[in-house]
Amino acid sequence: MTTSQDNDESDADLAQLVIGQGPCTYLLLLLLGLILLFPFLEEGIFARTLLGIVFSIVLLVGAFATRQTRWGLILKLGLAFLGVSLLWTSLWVKSIAIFNLAGIAYTASLAVSFSAVLRYVLKRGPITADKLHGALAGYIMLAFVWSFVFALVEISNTGSFGPGHLDFMQPGTFFKLIYFSFTTLTTTGYGDVIPLTNHARSLVMIEEFSGVFYVGVVIARLAGLYPSNQRNQAK
Repeated sequence: MTTSQDNDESDADLAQLVIGQGPCTYLLLLLLGLILLFPFLEEGIFARTLLGIVFSIVLLVGAFATRQTRWGLILKLGLAFLGVSLLWTSLWVKSIAIFNLAGIAYTASLAVSFSAVLRYVLKRGPITADKLHGALAGYIMLAFVWSFVFALVEISNTGSFGPGHLDFMQPGTFFKLIYFSFTTLTTTGYGDVIPLTNHARSLVMIEEFSGVFYVGVVIARLAGLYPSNQRNQAK
C-alpha cells in the first residue's frame, strides 16, 4: 500500500515538473510559436514586420527569463534593441548590408541569452518545471544561434550552402537555414540543404558536436539531481 502511494506521489511530482510554469516556460512557448508561425509570416512587408515583432519579443523575454546582474541585463537589452532596430530597418529599406548587421546583433543577443539559460539549468538546486522548460528553450535557442551564423556565412561567401542560390530578400530563405540548423543539431540530416564549402562544413561539424554535448550534459545534470530531490522529499 505504501509503495503504491509513493508511486502515485512520484507520478504527481513528475507531472508537476512538466506542467508547471515560470519565465522559461513563456520563453519556450514563444520559441515554439515562432517556429510554427515563421512560414506564414514571410510574404509581404507587413507579414515580415510582424515576424520581426515576434522575434523581438523572443529576444526581450529571453533577456528577462533568468536572474542576472544589472550589467548583464543591460547587455541583453542593449543587444536585443539593437538587433530589433536593425532588423526592422533592413525589412523596410530592403538592405542586405543592414540585414547582415542585424544578424550579427541577433546572434550575439541569442548567444548571451542562451548562456544565461544554460547556467540557470545547470545551477545547483531543485529541479523545477521552469528548469526543464529552460533546457528545451536553450536547445531551440542554440539552433537559432547557428542558423544566424550560417546566414552570415552565406551572405559573406555566397554559395556556402545549397543546392541553389540563397537570396535572403526572398521569402523562405532564412527559414531554410533554421530548418537546416535543427536537422544538423539533432543529427537528423535529411540532405535537402547541404554545406557546399569546407568553411561551412567545419561550422556544421561544430554544431553537430555542440548539439550532442548539450543533450549529454543537460540530461546527465538533471538525471543526477532528480533522485536526490526525491530522496529528500521522502525523508
